[in-house]
Amino acid sequence: MFYTFFKTNLFTYLNLQKDASSFTDVAGQSARIANVIRGATDITSAAANDLVAYAYFFPTDTYVSEVHYYLNADSTVLYADVTPMTSNPPIGTLITANKKTYTIISDFQQTQGQTLFNYLNSSGSVMTLPIADLHTIKGVRVNLGADTSGTVNQAITLDVSLRNRKTNL
Repeated sequence: MFYTFFKTNLFTYLNLQKDASSFTDVAGQSARIANVIRGATDITSAAANDLVAYAYFFPTDTYVSEVHYYLNADSTVLYADVTPMTSNPPIGTLITANKKTYTIISDFQQTQGQTLFNYLNSSGSVMTLPIADLHTIKGVRVNLGADTSGTVNQAITLDVSLRNRKTNL
């Protein structure tokens, strides 16, 4: 009886530790994504599970890069392609030879009925895709999920306002 009690509690504890670790990883990545999007100077493509923007991917970057967030074909991995530029737009050009792909979340869990990105207008309302004029996007809602051992995945949703958005490019 003691063995059964110990084994059950140990597995429960291990599952809770795994859930907490997974959720912490997703929370950290959501903050990282928010920082990149918040600093975006321009959005060049906006889709439900795909976003391309000019932004500083690393705080030490001298110039913005073209940052492309996207999911793999079966929506289980979130990637970011980062292509540096020779200088900031509209003068700079992409250095495609230096493009790097980063795995942002390796076990991405999309919340049922949610897309990875929602785009917000000046009143904070979700815009309908496709968006004809990308300059009307004033914010981005990022929807991430954490895989848990329970029946319900934990979700992180955060709204990011575009504070560095350039409208004169």
